[in-house]
Formats: sequence, structure tokens, C-alpha cells
Amino acid sequence: MNVRPRDRFSSQVALNPAMVAEFARAAGEDNPVHHDPVFVATTRYRRPIASGAHTTALLLGLTAAHFSKGSSMVGLEFWVRFRRAVFTDETIRLEWLVIKVTSNARLGGDIVELRGRVKGEDGQTAVGAKGRVLVTKHL
Repeated sequence: MNVRPRDRFSSQVALNPAMVAEFARAAGEDNPVHHDPVFVATTRYRRPIASGAHTTALLLGLTAAHFSKGSSMVGLEFWVRFRRAVFTDETIRLEWLVIKVTSNARLGGDIVELRGRVKGEDGQTAVGAKGRVLVTKHL
């Protein structure tokens, strides 16, 4: 895979309440804001929201799906910032931009620096992210 600065990749995910509740429970997150509409109606959100672990997993999963096409990829580090809630009935857009690519002979591949985000249906950034991954050729 030939990775260059300014390369972009993205996908859309239609969330639904059952999917969000199932992920939260599987991740051990029992916070009722993810699965209890009666409870969450009394909070600032007013309707169920996805967990940060869920939206982050989708965003990081997109890096693996993208870079594993014709190459091998391993995540080195990621940083995320939660800016607004993602509701359980939203269609979200996951986006990454390649910022820098540095060849690393010792690791046998390229270190790729990324900036990413999760955008809500309103076009606002819900989650901002930075990351570094190692992309290598298949043997």
C-alpha cells in the first residue's frame, strides 16, 4: 500500500439503540444513559447516547480495515477527545486524514500519523482523534 500525506478515508455507520446497548453491555459499561430511555430522559441528553468506547472502537476499526488492504497494520498510539454526545439513532461519519508518513527501517515499514473524527448528523465533530500506526508490506 502506498500511503501519502493528505490521503483520506472514511465510512458511515448507522447506529441503532439495540446495537449501542449491546456494545455497552459487552464492554462492561452499565451506564443507563446507553440503554435506558426512561432514565436518560431525566438527564441532560434526553435520549440514549452511544458510549465513548463504542464510537472510538468504530473509528479505530476503520484504520485497521483501511490499512490492512494489501498490507499489515498495527496501531502504535491513539488519542481521542469527546466533544459532544452521539445519539443511539444517529448515522455518523468516521473520517481519517494522513498527516505524515515516515519510513522506519528498524520497524520494517512506515509510521503513519493521522488526524480523525466522528461527525454527527448535524455535521459537528463529536469525537476528535490523533493516531500513529505502523504499516508494513505482507511477506
